[in-house]
This record gives sequence, C-alpha cells and structure tokens, in this order.
Amino acid sequence: MKIEFKAKYLIGILVALVLFGIDYLLFFSKRWFWPGIVLCISIAWLQFWLDYLKEEKRQKEIELKFLEFVRNLVESVKSGISIPRSILNVSNEDYGALNPYIKKLANQIEWGIPIHRAFNIFANDTENGVIKRSIAIVIEAEESGGDIGDVLDSVTNSVVNVKKMKEERRSSAFSQMVQGYIVFFVFIAIMLLLQLWLFPKFGEISSSLQGGLGGFSSITSGGEKMAQQQLDRVFFVLVLIQGFFTGLMIGKFSEGTIKQGLLHSLILMTVGILIITTAKGGI
Repeated sequence: MKIEFKAKYLIGILVALVLFGIDYLLFFSKRWFWPGIVLCISIAWLQFWLDYLKEEKRQKEIELKFLEFVRNLVESVKSGISIPRSILNVSNEDYGALNPYIKKLANQIEWGIPIHRAFNIFANDTENGVIKRSIAIVIEAEESGGDIGDVLDSVTNSVVNVKKMKEERRSSAFSQMVQGYIVFFVFIAIMLLLQLWLFPKFGEISSSLQGGLGGFSSITSGGEKMAQQQLDRVFFVLVLIQGFFTGLMIGKFSEGTIKQGLLHSLILMTVGILIITTAKGGI
C-alpha cells in the first residue's frame, strides 16, 4: 500500500505553521505554549493518517470483494464456461472498490491479452498483498497442470480461513488493547501525581527542616530545583517510551503488523504529551 504526497498535506502543514506562529506570539513562555505546539504537530500529520486509515479500510473492502469475485468466477467455470468468458460475465456485477480493477481485467481479456499477464496486472494494480499471493498461487498451480477452477476454489477457502483467524485474533486482542490504553493513562496519572503533588510536598518538608541553616537553604533550594527539572525530563521520556512500546504491542497483537503498532504508538505519545504539557504547563 502506497500513499502519495498530496496538495492537501501541504495545506495542513502550512496551517500548522501559521498556528505555530500564533502560538509563539501569544503564548511563548506561558502555560499553553507547549500544548499549542503539540496541537500544531498533530494538525500537520492528521490528514496523512486519515488518508492512511481510509486506504486501510478500502484495502479491506477490496479483499472482501475479491472473495466474492472469485466465488462467482468459480461457479461460472464449474458450470462449463471458459475462464475468459467467465471473467467477462462476472465483471458486470458490482464489486464496490474492486470495480475499476475488474473492469480493467475484463477489458484486457477482451483485447486478447493472455490471462496470466492480465491476472498479474490485476493483482499489481490493487496493491493488495492477499490478492497478489492468491493470484500467484493460481497462476503457478494452473501452469503445473492443475484445474484452475479447483485452484480458485481452494485459494478462496484459504483466504476465508485466514481472514477468520485474523478476526478471531483481533476480537481476542481487543480486551488487551483496552487494557494497554488504560495502563498507559494510569501510568501518566501516577507520573503527574508524583510531579505535581508528592515531590513538591517533599520539597516543602525539606525546606522547613533546612530553614535554620541560613545561607545554605538558598543553595539547597537551587539544587533541588535543578534536580526537579532533571527528574521531570526523565519522567517525560519515560512516558514517551511507555507510549511507543505500548502502541507497538497493541498493534502487533490486534492487527499483526508493526505498521499498525506505529499508528497506536503515535496516538498514545501524542495524547500523553498533550496531557502532560496541559497539566504542567510545559515539559
């Protein structure tokens, strides 16, 4: 699956840059400066990820319609009609997102293009891994002397079984995905509780105990402030690490791909940064 750079992506980036300029002018060194930066970055990449999700949905529809197309083709072939004529007949049905590719396949068959070549072009045009593997198996089996109708039927059953297994895995992993999100947000809550409430309390107790030391108290408070800043940065990095690997785990368990895991990672990291910067007014 390939998504090309589009003009609307550039528009989103320009809008994000304009908002960043406004954020810099109005909120620099103020509480809402860093949350504004997070929102600007989110706007810059939002359209890309929306198109990615849209393409993922389209590819899933293509897979489903491909199964319907192959079933109709198998029924036509088993009724005694030749494969080229069967393709021309079933191409008149409605296959949703797969329609343009099937129409092109039928036109190529009608123009006399060899069926093997036409099928390869069809598979490459869809840019779908399931269809490419299925067509490759069909062509190899047919060249080895197998009956193409039986091969198509076997491939359809295999694809259906694989899709069922994926759906079962996705369903079983849904509770783990929800738990992963909950654990991540609980982790953020604990980090914020430590930084905004518990550590300041410890600082107040330490200051009261050192109040009788005179000049040493200012030096100690300065060192505590630096230590607190370093600790805040450590916690911030920990949240990013937690979000990144939690997202990878969720994507791998639910969809079986690292690419989906990266999407979950990006969502968790963005939401985590937004929560922290909003609650603390900075990193």
